[in-house]
Amino acid sequence: MAAISAVTNYKPSTPPLNFKETPTQELFCANVFGPAVMKARLPKPVYKSLIKVIETGAKLDPSVADIVASAMKDWAIEKGATHYAHVFYPLTGATAEKHDSFLSPDGDGGAIAEFTGSQLIQGEPDGSSFPTGGIRQTFEARGYTIWDVTSPAYILENPNGTTLCIPTAFVSWTGEALDKKTPVLRSMQALNKQAHRILKLFGHDDETFVSSTAGPEQEYFLIDRHFFFARPDLLNAGRTLFGAAPPKGQEFDDHYFGAIPDRVLAFMLEVERELFKLGIPVKTRHNEVAPGQYEIAPVFESSNLATDHQQLVMITLRKVAEKYGMACLTHEKPFAGVNGSGKHVNFSMGSAAVGNLLDPGDTPHSNAQFLVFCAAVMRAVYKYQGLLRAVIASASNDHRLGANEAPPAIISIFLGDQLTDVFQQIKGGGAKSSIEKGTLTVGVDTLPPLPKDAGDRNRTSPFAFTGNRFEFRAVGSNQSIAGPLVAMNTIVAESLDYCATKLEEATGGDLGKLNECVQSLLTEVFNECESIIFNGNGYSEEWHQEAANRGLLNNKTTADALPALGDPAVAELFEKYNVLTGRELESRLETYLEQYCMTIQVEANLTVEIAKTKIFPAAIRYQNELASTCANLKLVGYDFDTDTLDKVTELVKCLQDSVANLEKTMAHEGSEDLQAESRHMCDDVLPAMLEVRKFADELETWVADDIWPLPTYQEMLFIK
Repeated sequence: MAAISAVTNYKPSTPPLNFKETPTQELFCANVFGPAVMKARLPKPVYKSLIKVIETGAKLDPSVADIVASAMKDWAIEKGATHYAHVFYPLTGATAEKHDSFLSPDGDGGAIAEFTGSQLIQGEPDGSSFPTGGIRQTFEARGYTIWDVTSPAYILENPNGTTLCIPTAFVSWTGEALDKKTPVLRSMQALNKQAHRILKLFGHDDETFVSSTAGPEQEYFLIDRHFFFARPDLLNAGRTLFGAAPPKGQEFDDHYFGAIPDRVLAFMLEVERELFKLGIPVKTRHNEVAPGQYEIAPVFESSNLATDHQQLVMITLRKVAEKYGMACLTHEKPFAGVNGSGKHVNFSMGSAAVGNLLDPGDTPHSNAQFLVFCAAVMRAVYKYQGLLRAVIASASNDHRLGANEAPPAIISIFLGDQLTDVFQQIKGGGAKSSIEKGTLTVGVDTLPPLPKDAGDRNRTSPFAFTGNRFEFRAVGSNQSIAGPLVAMNTIVAESLDYCATKLEEATGGDLGKLNECVQSLLTEVFNECESIIFNGNGYSEEWHQEAANRGLLNNKTTADALPALGDPAVAELFEKYNVLTGRELESRLETYLEQYCMTIQVEANLTVEIAKTKIFPAAIRYQNELASTCANLKLVGYDFDTDTLDKVTELVKCLQDSVANLEKTMAHEGSEDLQAESRHMCDDVLPAMLEVRKFADELETWVADDIWPLPTYQEMLFIK
């Protein structure tokens, strides 16, 4: 009741933003050491050298580092910075940073501000306490951070000062990748190389870097912090391990795209202003499907930059939520029974010279270049469907995938009516036409006719073509997008390599044969990979059976999915394109299995603790109240029905027994084989946890509201 009172009497702790003082458009990139700032502050040759690195992937000239560092330091100090931080992205999936001061003693009792090129290029955080999957032992502590010039430095503001943040790669003393950025950069390099081979066949000799691009949508929940801190499960696990369904959920679809509550909108507006300062091009905000759920989405950026920015988006959401007395939940399934949260990653590729390579144009049937790139993606997804499922695997995403809110665990591609028709024509001997876009007439004279797309969308597909990009809809809301992008870049690079080799051999250098050779290649690819195309309802039981008949994988859990990272074909893929060595890949498999097991272990411990120390005592108090009432009424001659007491007593006994069973299951001696341990967590511990929850949630529907110790779903989701 105290929490509800605090929520309903909420008053902002800070004055509103003076949004009229500085127009939003003037804020964009205000805290970014980007091209405009570099052009103004660096000598022209140095500026051109850096831009060439960024735009073409050329090698960085280390001799420019001192000049860049000096300009960067002066700019940062002007903005109030006293420290700089190398920001990196370890295998935890979170963001890490090491802060160092610009100030050094001058020997005369004063201090001078220093920042050298060597300090810009290289840092040395401790590499032993991050997950390394066996690459580094505890006693082997040395690790290096390396300046990534393709992701601009930025200023992070705090009420008491600012910090210059420098995005970096993180590697071990042996040069092996301990992070998520390094493989992204390597995979982008591989994709660029193979894409240029295809483009050369089509007459493009420009060296502009062909980058994969990403626009990751971010779904999240907001609840009041008073509720958050009253829920040990949310505080420690990010999701509710208990909670009966509220009388009203999302069945009316009234929250989706509904009017945004004032407190939430104020939060969103401040989030956007902070992100604009960091050069993050957020575009969309709206209510999502579940009560208390929202979404923010940016426009496309280079994959590496999009990955770094996505981490900043999550940090900013959580930080600004605190200011408004709320907690931002990015867990994939914080509340059972309502829509979970995803991070749809819109994926494409292109360059300034050739534009978006996955834009079909108005007549895709005659756009041979597009069709080759599209076929390469199709082949990549078909051939490496197990890998794509593995890179989105986590204990948290398992709760979401396959429910009626997210794609199934079966990886398939939605091409849409227009492209499916084009490829069917190619299979039949050659594409002669494309389904045309129509005009949508609503039948109201005051409403204008609208251009109608050539096909519908499919929200049940995990990998859907949506006009000029593929949308990987199965990515989890709480994970870094680095892993999915590394996989997509690398498998598409492999397919582009395959297609380029086929076309180069078939044409023999005679590009007059290109169209004929493209027709042959597209027919071959579609015949081989047609089973991955599914435009129907991915939620239906019939699709699960059909997918099995097609031979598609259905790895429903992380324990099923992660072993794909140990597939020799996957290791060969990453080794061939210099994205991950065999040891680096093994380290990720071990790390992710360990994270899966630890996540469930923490949740199981929390389940026992909350059941024993909160739910059981509350149920016993209510049971005692009922027993006292029954006894007192019988004393005065009333024949009182004891059905409620009987039911509560039965549930209390079942709760005790289920907790004892969970403890027994957890007492299992852990296996040194992480895959075997993950199976135990999946097959034994999780079901035992659900059994405890079943009885606890039913008790919630019987125990008096003033006794129940946890904020309920009804309170958390609907009281703003």
